[in-house]
Amino acid sequence: MVRKLKFHEQKLLKKVDFISWKVDNNLSEVKVMKKYYIQKREDYTKYNKLSREVRELANKIKDLDANSDFRTESSAQLLEKLYQIGLIPTRWDLVLATNVSASSFCRRRLPVVMVRNKMSENLKEATKLIEQGHIRVGPQVVKDPAFLVSRSLEDFVTWVDGSAIKKHVMEYNEMRDDFDLL
Repeated sequence: MVRKLKFHEQKLLKKVDFISWKVDNNLSEVKVMKKYYIQKREDYTKYNKLSREVRELANKIKDLDANSDFRTESSAQLLEKLYQIGLIPTRWDLVLATNVSASSFCRRRLPVVMVRNKMSENLKEATKLIEQGHIRVGPQVVKDPAFLVSRSLEDFVTWVDGSAIKKHVMEYNEMRDDFDLL
């Protein structure tokens, strides 16, 4: 059993950051991970790798002949896919595809969508609710906070039917049915 830390020891530990190391030179990575409350470093590296590949693909498409049918078709397919995922705001400009970053993927994570939809106050609380199994996307319960929500699934993020939080929200809004009280 570990003893409880004294006040001055807790204060010192708050000043120490165990995530960032000066040797790694990963300050931007740590900043994004803290901002979007990403718990696994592998998730961030995966988003970074995907965004790099999207940017490379967009640059390769840009280098093609402007009048070729292949360029227009492939750029339309890429922009449509990125728009459906929710990484770009419109599907009309290839420059938007070159601006895709790891933060774009982080903005599509389930806790961020929950905070944006006002289902939770902050990312930490949203992550806790997801891990406890209170959230479902469509018909399936999601317990992974790294779940990426596409534009089409964004409207289907709701509470699980038997969730106590859903009951409290419905009681607060005076929408709870008498049948549910049984």
